[in-house]
Amino acid sequence: MAQNETVDVVLVGAGIMSATLAVLLKELDPAIKLEVVELMDSGAAESSNPWNNAGTGHAGLCELNYTPQAADGSIDIKKAVHINTQFEVSRQFWAYLSKKGAFSSPRAFINPVPHLSYVEGEKGIAFLKKRYELLKQHHAFAEMEYTEDQAVMKEWMPLMMPGRPADQKIAATRVMNGTDVNFGALTNKLLKHLGNSADAQVKYSKRVTGLRRNGSGWTVSIKDVNSGGSRDVDARFVFLGAGGAALPLLQASGIPESKGFGGFPVSGQWLRCDNPEIVKQHQAKVYSQAAVGAPPMSVPHLDTRVVDGKKSLLFGPYAGFTTKFLKHGSFLDLPLSVRMGNIGPMLAVARDNMDLTKYLVSEVMQSMEQRLDSLRRFYPEAKAEDWRLEVAGQRVQIIKKDPKKGGILQFGTELVAAQDGSLAALLGASPGASVTVSIMLELIERCFADKAKGEWAAKLKEIFPAREKVLAADADLYHKVAAYNDEALGLVESSPAPSYA
Repeated sequence: MAQNETVDVVLVGAGIMSATLAVLLKELDPAIKLEVVELMDSGAAESSNPWNNAGTGHAGLCELNYTPQAADGSIDIKKAVHINTQFEVSRQFWAYLSKKGAFSSPRAFINPVPHLSYVEGEKGIAFLKKRYELLKQHHAFAEMEYTEDQAVMKEWMPLMMPGRPADQKIAATRVMNGTDVNFGALTNKLLKHLGNSADAQVKYSKRVTGLRRNGSGWTVSIKDVNSGGSRDVDARFVFLGAGGAALPLLQASGIPESKGFGGFPVSGQWLRCDNPEIVKQHQAKVYSQAAVGAPPMSVPHLDTRVVDGKKSLLFGPYAGFTTKFLKHGSFLDLPLSVRMGNIGPMLAVARDNMDLTKYLVSEVMQSMEQRLDSLRRFYPEAKAEDWRLEVAGQRVQIIKKDPKKGGILQFGTELVAAQDGSLAALLGASPGASVTVSIMLELIERCFADKAKGEWAAKLKEIFPAREKVLAADADLYHKVAAYNDEALGLVESSPAPSYA
């Protein structure tokens, strides 16, 4: 009987999560042996693909749902600050790789695009002004600008202003140092760099069909979708970074930590414009407020996108519903994910989220003209012939047990790890890609705790001079790190390397 191939790490899925973790592990331990397994025939084919996400370098600069307003009118900025510092940690990793020559031009995946927030009506203006006043006090948001002046807004967002009533009550904030990130290009740069490393393989058109315990590690059964051939690989650690497919694989692992999790798939669509005459009039990502009952991923925004050196505009997303967990998945994904351990939380979420259900049904039923009406709230003079509908990526929101409600629908991302650190899965959605590096560092600290505190500590400090809490607290250090990252990523003119002492 042939012996199984043995590796240190198997990573399932060739998106931004697995690519980041694989490269990070290789930096920390060049001798580590790992294999990335991907169902599709290329990397970044699902959520990381540039047309399957908005490409917002999520830094809390413009996303209003990251600064929620309580019933008493108070606004909490903690999440915006946390996401901002997480994005700065991601940029530290990209800057490190760029400086060591792992990437050719970083501008192939990251470009400067201002981030704006836009609101209408007295209530929206009061919220935005209060949000601005609170964020402006924090060093991460010190450069934010605010206006209620339509003449100023004509400079900030010229495409959006013609055709508006002169007395319309509107307001906006702007941060000039926002970015557009092509996570597909970034993922493929990481995978290419990984492929040039010893003992690192990326294998496409491979489906994981089984996960079973093997001593302190796992045996992963892998099927070639073209030839039909199968093989088993023994690994000390398995990462399930397969987007929506991570949940069924986590369930297949049988680890106690997987119990009670369910998934709620939400699909999306965009309106896309490639007309250069229109595109050149909008150089910004402009976010507004979500409709009542809409999930946070459905916050409307009109975005500059830079993909393969060409600019386009995206507007949306328009939410939808399908039972698939992946864009290229099966309609049986949702029903097959139901277990005795998660049926209670899933039914509780269905009961408690009727507004969301109604919202998704209304979105699915929209005509093209109705979608254009939504766009015209942002861009009053939009013409149907300049826009086409694009199907975006699939997001599987997390359903988890809750002692009071039975189950809750959780937006965001969650890392689920086996107690012994031998397996981890990433569930959920936005702002995932932008904060990937922070999430993967958390994984390393949980699943490789002894090494992270010991033999890997010096290298981690070299790559990441300042982590989230320090960046949030130390204004001088934050600005030094941000300036260095800007220079290393080609976002500003060259400047000398800072001292982090």
